[in-house]
Amino acid sequence: MSAPSPDLLRAQIPPDVLAVCRRLRDGGHQAHLVGGGIRDMLIGRPPADFDLATDARPEAVVALFGKTFAIPTGLKHGTVTVLTETRRPVEVTTFRGEGEYLDGRRPVSVTYVDTLAEDLSRRDFTMNAVAFDPLDGRLTDPFDGRGDLERRLIRAVGDPLVRFREDGLRPLRAVRQAAQLEFEVDPPTRQAIPATLEIFRKVSAERIRDELYKMLAARQPSRGLDLMRVTGLLGEVIPELLEGIGCTQNRFHKHDVFDHTLSVVDATEGDPVLRLGALLHDVGKPRARQPREGAPGEYSFFKHEYVGAEMADAICRRLKLGNADRERVVALVKNHMFFYKPDWSDGTIRRFVRRVGGREGLGDLFALREGDVRGRGFGEDPDEELGELRSRIAVVADADAALKVTDLVIDGRDVMRLLGIPPGREIGEILERLLERVLDDPSLNEREKLEAMLPELSDPSKSSKT
Repeated sequence: MSAPSPDLLRAQIPPDVLAVCRRLRDGGHQAHLVGGGIRDMLIGRPPADFDLATDARPEAVVALFGKTFAIPTGLKHGTVTVLTETRRPVEVTTFRGEGEYLDGRRPVSVTYVDTLAEDLSRRDFTMNAVAFDPLDGRLTDPFDGRGDLERRLIRAVGDPLVRFREDGLRPLRAVRQAAQLEFEVDPPTRQAIPATLEIFRKVSAERIRDELYKMLAARQPSRGLDLMRVTGLLGEVIPELLEGIGCTQNRFHKHDVFDHTLSVVDATEGDPVLRLGALLHDVGKPRARQPREGAPGEYSFFKHEYVGAEMADAICRRLKLGNADRERVVALVKNHMFFYKPDWSDGTIRRFVRRVGGREGLGDLFALREGDVRGRGFGEDPDEELGELRSRIAVVADADAALKVTDLVIDGRDVMRLLGIPPGREIGEILERLLERVLDDPSLNEREKLEAMLPELSDPSKSSKT
């Protein structure tokens, strides 16, 4: 990886961002691109955002750009968000030093400093402590961040123990960025993580969840997850996963539960929530593990998906996932064990689709199952296991068939009107019985046919399909 020239760097900066730099310069102030934006440009990635460091005090920034375009989003930390002519937000932060960190996350005070070098010295990692003046074409790199980018190395600025005790999230950020960038963590930086876990414990669950999501979005999340294991972070975030280390399985799996899990996460294609489902899909196995009778050294994991679903629900609540994301993860863990047989009827296919969350849940479930097959470690082709079921679902479930009660052409109001009964649980039970008939024969989902079945299905003792 060779560093791009100043001209190439400048060519990546949009004109509206350059205009902000010129306005600061014309006002007699410095303007340096800093942080992740310049780091991304140095390694050849499109920058996600543009942050500026300046010697201008926040009130001077507001005066230069006007209150319409300068929003005091973080005045106590010296930050003003400037909206460019295209309405792009650019964070402009005054050169600053920081006071004590008492909560393991934010300094109790911020002091303004006069030089860029002082400002860069407070940053977390050397690769994030590089600045670029796009008007002069000058790079400032006091800690050899470019060298560490060349070496594909994440290294703390100064003493890593000090950096990590300042901000408890930094250890997880180091591990997450190692996964995202496919870098290594410098040994002294890595070794400082276990010694600062007491500060990490002060970090909110929401911030940990957000970092975990970013890690799971990496091409190979296992790089970060295994670093979390060796540094003690995993034991703080999801200690349940450590139960899988050394938990051997059976002839169908090459790896123990933990290594299998990491392989499945890497092999599962999807968004971070889906990959969290992959991470937790076998979390219940160690607790459900039983020796297989007549097969020395082998184990069965009967109903581990139900044990795992309860554990996954607790983990997701601990990480403060939103209800929709939590329910999606729990459904993946609960439903990932399914075994298709060619003699399944069309009705069985429809019931399977309904059980796993309808058409919306199928994509997630098949992506996880494909990763699960690849994660066994024997080079199996997932399509050999899933191909026929996919085809059956395409023919049966993708037709205009009712898969849930709300797909029926009559509803609870119709049931109450026709049977003369009040609202209550019985209405839902009757609709469920109607749906069971329709799952076997979609042609029954017509108003006259359903209405004709109501008297029979209102009495469970008269119904053969309950």
